Amino acid sequence: MNKLTLKDLYFKFRDPETIKALKKEIEKEAVNLKEPLRIMEICGGHTHTIMKYGIKQLLPENISFIHGPGCPVCIMPKERIDHAITLSHQKDVILATLGDMIRVPGSKSTLAKARADGANVVPLHSTLDVLEIARKNPNKKVVFFAIGFETTTPMTAALMHTAFKQNLKNIYYHINHVLVPPPMRAILDSGEAKINAFIGPSHVSVITGAKAYEFLVKDYNTPVVVAGFEPVDVMESILMLIRQKIKNTPKVEIQYKRATTYEGNLLAQEMINRYLEVRDTFRWRGLGDIPHSALKLKDEYEEFDAEKIWADILPNEPINDHKLCICGEILKGLKTPKECSVFGSACTPANPLGSCMVSDEGACNAYYRYER
Repeated sequence: MNKLTLKDLYFKFRDPETIKALKKEIEKEAVNLKEPLRIMEICGGHTHTIMKYGIKQLLPENISFIHGPGCPVCIMPKERIDHAITLSHQKDVILATLGDMIRVPGSKSTLAKARADGANVVPLHSTLDVLEIARKNPNKKVVFFAIGFETTTPMTAALMHTAFKQNLKNIYYHINHVLVPPPMRAILDSGEAKINAFIGPSHVSVITGAKAYEFLVKDYNTPVVVAGFEPVDVMESILMLIRQKIKNTPKVEIQYKRATTYEGNLLAQEMINRYLEVRDTFRWRGLGDIPHSALKLKDEYEEFDAEKIWADILPNEPINDHKLCICGEILKGLKTPKECSVFGSACTPANPLGSCMVSDEGACNAYYRYER
């Protein structure tokens, strides 16, 4: 039997006939819903799939999407961006971070502007590139501004593990890794966004396992389906959610079985727990302070903790977004990008006023690309 090529796999999960068949089945079963199905997709990758492939337009009127805080760049508050900019201007510091962060606006500037002004800011293609930067610059302090959900956290832990093994002591860490379940709880507890189902993130769930969402069923009686990123994945997940709602049997299901398990990646979890621990609280853009929603370095590694080493010069006061930007309301699931007065005019990917327009995973970016 011939093995499927990557091209074959892509076509399988984007096959128009399969999508049409799923559309027909969704329409057939959706008439039995007792209330409209309001699905929040947590991952920005799902938002882009929904927009790019016109999935909203394929669904009956009693099914809608509510975009959630699924973009780690988008939820980063301005004061944390200001931390990175401040560090980049320090003598003998090289500030290294993943590419999306470079253009995110802080209170007065961006890392891109800091770089243009002479700061040593290095956009990374891979977290492990930090090792080579540190080796080539032994007299510099290399600060890695770490960002991302559970998906990218193992890479930061792996960087630390390798750096310590290689005795590279000029790497410092500013940890901004955030966790998916706490904002889901915060959004439901607020009662503002009318959500009654979730599409769970795929890549995050590869690390955490689907078990991370059991609290949504237990505490909120809300169904969750962990979905892959392709249009067939999303359509099949919607059908699974419909069937749960009709039977009134909320549970955590895995549609993305080709990569996700209930327990998750135990080796990655062990690596994370070796170096990082949960913070008491973390401020999310738009959602405010959420308890136990982010990670920090363990105290035993505090000599490498950039937040502690440069604590005297790093701003800590909350900073509000641009007064015309509604990114916070979008991240809460209360508004869509099209409700923003500056969307597509004063705020574009080339000139973003808010973080939701900067990142490839941001909702505003998705709407700008596919539904202007």
